[in-house]
Amino acid sequence: MKAAVVTFPGSNCDRDLAVAFQMAGFDVSRVWHKDRELPHGVDVVGIPGGFSFGDYLRCGAIAAQSPIAAAIQSHAGRGGFVLGVCNGFQVLTEMRLLPGALMRNAGLKFVCKTVDLRVATTQSAFTSAYGRGQEIKVPVAHHDGNYTIDSEGLAQLRDQDRIAFTYCANPNGAMADIAGILSANRRVLGMMPHPERVVDPDLGNVDGAAMFASLMGGMALA
Repeated sequence: MKAAVVTFPGSNCDRDLAVAFQMAGFDVSRVWHKDRELPHGVDVVGIPGGFSFGDYLRCGAIAAQSPIAAAIQSHAGRGGFVLGVCNGFQVLTEMRLLPGALMRNAGLKFVCKTVDLRVATTQSAFTSAYGRGQEIKVPVAHHDGNYTIDSEGLAQLRDQDRIAFTYCANPNGAMADIAGILSANRRVLGMMPHPERVVDPDLGNVDGAAMFASLMGGMALA
């Protein structure tokens, strides 16, 4: 399976994401934001955390207009898999590949700590290796992680089982404690916590490793 990790000016988790894919067995290519095409045969695109373009205008807004954006949208439109983490989640909402928006944290402070997440659904290639309701520990590091969506959109997420992860103790004011959501076809996942930072035993936690292993297995069956 092939993964492509996109780097924007200000990305700072792109290498971590690439390593997480590699540890799960993916053949990983690195893509620069000015590229206009993804590598041939890519199965999943990873959009990393960081502060793309310095978070000017809105977090992820400029990255969503970069030259590579059209190729990512086309990939998703063909049913390709996309994973957006932290700033990557913000980029996906700006691309309209996921609904809602990420607003300033309710406490108006940058939050950087490990949090407890609950796996809300296992019905996706990203989460099938977990148990429904399983609690995992994953770091967060964001200033704009307050997920917001209108009541109709929230009802759709709930009715369609598209809430992937929720916070056990909400760190940012996110609506319905949402930490990650899925697209309608369940092949695009955006989440604020950083699973790529917890895939190595040397870091003291491997709760994120199951996501990448799940994705590898799930895509093979898709």
